[in-house]
Amino acid sequence: MPDFILDVQGLETTFKTPDGVVHAVNGVSFGLAESETLGVVGESGCGKSVTMLSVMGLIPSPPGKIIAGKAIFSGQDLIQMSREELRHIRGAQIAMIFQDPMTSLNPVLTIGRQLEEPLMIHVGMTRKQARERAAELLGMVGIPNAKERLNDYPHQYSGGMRQRVMIAMALSCSPQILIADEPTTALDVTIQAQITDLVKRLRDELGMAIIWITHDLGVVAGLARRVAVMYGGLIIEEAQVNDLYANPSHPYTIGLLGSLPRVDEKERSKLYSIEGLPPVLYEKPNVCPFAPRCKWAMERCWKENPTLEMVAPEHRVACWVDTKTGRPR
Repeated sequence: MPDFILDVQGLETTFKTPDGVVHAVNGVSFGLAESETLGVVGESGCGKSVTMLSVMGLIPSPPGKIIAGKAIFSGQDLIQMSREELRHIRGAQIAMIFQDPMTSLNPVLTIGRQLEEPLMIHVGMTRKQARERAAELLGMVGIPNAKERLNDYPHQYSGGMRQRVMIAMALSCSPQILIADEPTTALDVTIQAQITDLVKRLRDELGMAIIWITHDLGVVAGLARRVAVMYGGLIIEEAQVNDLYANPSHPYTIGLLGSLPRVDEKERSKLYSIEGLPPVLYEKPNVCPFAPRCKWAMERCWKENPTLEMVAPEHRVACWVDTKTGRPR
């Protein structure tokens, strides 16, 4: 295995609610290699965003609480760091693009002011230097008339342009890791493609590692090298992107891929849908969280939660059943 720039081990995060404690993340472990792009996929509520917000120290406390786990970055555990220590990491060494750029940008500050601030705080630039660099960054992400547009406010930019500003802001201090939390969800298809191509180009130019969180398996196919599939606050399958698409081994992954429309089918076929609903995790799952929705479920699935086991080189699955044969693994 390669040396990981980020090594997350046994991460668990809970939230107190009026109805009880929700176990949102239940022992997630993964590694991110230098310059690698890792896709994290799964339906809404599976724990993708909460996992990454936990790593970044952005979980609101209360009601959220990280109750176990480590996130080792540059030899230090991010989970154990103070808020002040994390401030020096966030933005400078690990940056994040959030899902909705309109709520992520401050509506009463100009775009220029918001781009300049991290450069002055983390890089130590003067305001003049930061202004010049901010214009360069806007140009780099494809916004025309960059110098003039620095004086505009977020509402004067379109949705796609605001997302480009968020990317420019995230890249301003040349981070080692970029975490993108569903950055194309609110955009139309053509803008989605432009943003994805932009991130790929910048990744190749800057050599940073990327974690791309999404529920869109089509985007992941063209962007990531490796994919982790999440369900019920757990990673239930992890593999190289080509291997995952060619040989999905977990029933949930098979269902996700089966629900995608395909252009290579000779005859039209009805899209597959996964029956049932995602689990509401008021208790930490001690049995397979997917068992109630799984056509392969057997007696052991209702008694014991499977751990991730290697089924092929660089391909791990948490399932008691071999879905190719229908027999116990």
